[in-house]
Formats: sequence, C-alpha cells, structure tokens
Amino acid sequence: QVDLVESGGGWVQLGDSLTLSCVASGGSFDEYALAWFRQAGGKERECVASISWSGVNTYYHHTVEGRFAISRDNDKMSVYLQMNNLESEDTAVYFCAAAQWGSAWWERWRYTEWGRGTQVTVSS
Repeated sequence: QVDLVESGGGWVQLGDSLTLSCVASGGSFDEYALAWFRQAGGKERECVASISWSGVNTYYHHTVEGRFAISRDNDKMSVYLQMNNLESEDTAVYFCAAAQWGSAWWERWRYTEWGRGTQVTVSS
C-alpha cells in the first residue's frame, strides 16, 4: 500500500503551463502503475494519463494528447503531470492514483490507492 499526496495545482490562465506532482510514501513505489485522473463539477472522474509500473507504457486521454505528459521518478517516489496550453475544459480536481503491478490503465476501478486531489482552475 502506498499513500499519495498531490501538489502543484492552482489558478492559471488560458494557454499557461502547470506541473502537478504526486509523492508516495510506504510500499514499493516501483511496483505501481500510476495515473492522473480529474473530476470537474458534475462530471465523472476520468483518467487523463497513466504510466505502467515499468515506465514503458503510457496512456493519454484524447483531449490532452500532445499537451500533457506523464513521467515518474522512482528514486523520488514521485509521478508528475506536465500540462501545457491549458484550456478552460481542463479545470478540475486532479487526483493521483496507483495500482500495483499495473499497466497504463485508464479504468478507474483498476486503481486501489488514491490521493486527495489538487484543484486546477484555468481562467479566460
């Protein structure tokens, strides 16, 4: 089991960039697939990006492909989400999630560990 804490959210303007960080504690971090989900008001939580435990495979939601990049640093027990050219539709609470020995999954039910989330607001 790993505990996850997100940081880096904030208020930005259209077209800006922002990097989210998620640091883990406990457990064997390098055994976990990691993902970033987001949930906007009144909408379901959706996976925007994920990375397999090996780091070889990644997944991106079609709305963020080419703008967002997920990466992991096992030495720092951290996963990052670099977000570029932010749009108003990117406004949401962003959650970090983990699944032991997972691949670059997008399904919410596959992830067993969750952070509390960090708010990202993109203003025009």
